[in-house]
Amino acid sequence: MTIRIKRILDLTLAIAMALPAALTIAVCALVVLIEARTNPLFFQTRVGLGTEHFRLVKLRTMTAQTKNLPSHEVGTQTMLKSGRIFRAIKLDELPQIWNVLTGEMSFVGPRPCLPVQADLIEERSKRGVYEIRPGITGLAQIAGIDMSTPRKLAEIDARYLNQQSFSGDLIILARTLLGGGSGDAIV
Repeated sequence: MTIRIKRILDLTLAIAMALPAALTIAVCALVVLIEARTNPLFFQTRVGLGTEHFRLVKLRTMTAQTKNLPSHEVGTQTMLKSGRIFRAIKLDELPQIWNVLTGEMSFVGPRPCLPVQADLIEERSKRGVYEIRPGITGLAQIAGIDMSTPRKLAEIDARYLNQQSFSGDLIILARTLLGGGSGDAIV
């Protein structure tokens, strides 16, 4: 699949999902606002296409005092009650449709990491993973591989890079929507 075709498909899906996603985000944001009494949206710098940094947007699932670290490096005590639910059914990812619309992300691709995850950035760079846009979901996510295993994650991201196709993306999206994958581990 060419980059141009993938971008057209991303835009088409993002536009189609924009209104229902916005309504769902509004309801979830109200729940987070009531529970956390802070901005229900969470913005975080991530590493994207060509290792350029961008601001990823998500629904807040952790307290505002949580350190800016990968999920597997923060404790479960930072998780909001609503955050557990939103993560389990992946509603926290819906605001990233904005990142797809702005061209910073794709629906399917390697999950963007934090700039402090030097090992993962190095492993991905060696394998050419930064030649494609990061995704809301990806092959590693449905396989249950998270960012706590940088080399293994970079290897599966590279496999996606080399084998990506329209049908493959549809399968990854379908498996994600049907509850595949577990997201990043929180210990």
